[in-house]
Amino acid sequence: MLSNLLQMTAEAVAEPIQQEMKLSLIDMATKGGWLMIVLLILSVIAIYIFGSKWWMIRKAGQIDRNFMNDIHDFIHDGKIKSAIELCQKYDSPVARLVEKGIERIGRPLQDIQTAVENMGNVEVARLEKGLPMLATIAGGAPMIGFLGTVTGMIEAFFRMSTAGNNIDITLLSGGIYEAMVTTVGGLFVGIIAYFGYNFLTSQISNLVFKMESTTIEFIDMLHEPSDK
Repeated sequence: MLSNLLQMTAEAVAEPIQQEMKLSLIDMATKGGWLMIVLLILSVIAIYIFGSKWWMIRKAGQIDRNFMNDIHDFIHDGKIKSAIELCQKYDSPVARLVEKGIERIGRPLQDIQTAVENMGNVEVARLEKGLPMLATIAGGAPMIGFLGTVTGMIEAFFRMSTAGNNIDITLLSGGIYEAMVTTVGGLFVGIIAYFGYNFLTSQISNLVFKMESTTIEFIDMLHEPSDK
């Protein structure tokens, strides 16, 4: 009977302790101080940039596999207007490159190639717009988290220095707790932005390779009539 009573007492004591140890992410975030607001804003910006660029790149890569074959047939049949109209059907950098080249047909091949390459540079710059900001967030968010760590530690030791002989462990643990929360928040935002940046960079590299191969194929196509 005594053992049962001791067990019930231990469970009664452990239950409030377990309840106190349960902490939601929202409660944890609010304990991090005003720097958590900055990290929240950065996370929203990073998610927005990633989502918008991913959608843009996804749409840019959607084009019919027979696109260049149709362009080839139109050009060799002298249907330049039909070739331009086909390019305008697609909201894709590849189609805009080919359209720019078709508009220059009749000029020297070097001028056509230069016009296509210049258009390619414009399209690449358009695709990469926003990525520097994402890279900045990937590198800056952890630094902001570490800043919160330092300020939290300073606050904790300041409380201890002003407490005199009434030093309590909670004075130190509270500041350290806030410091660790900002560190976790900064690393979390930085990791998301870092992986998102590298993913988008790889997708853009694949699209640029496709643009370059299409440019070569288009220029070779213009050489064919002169070989006949």
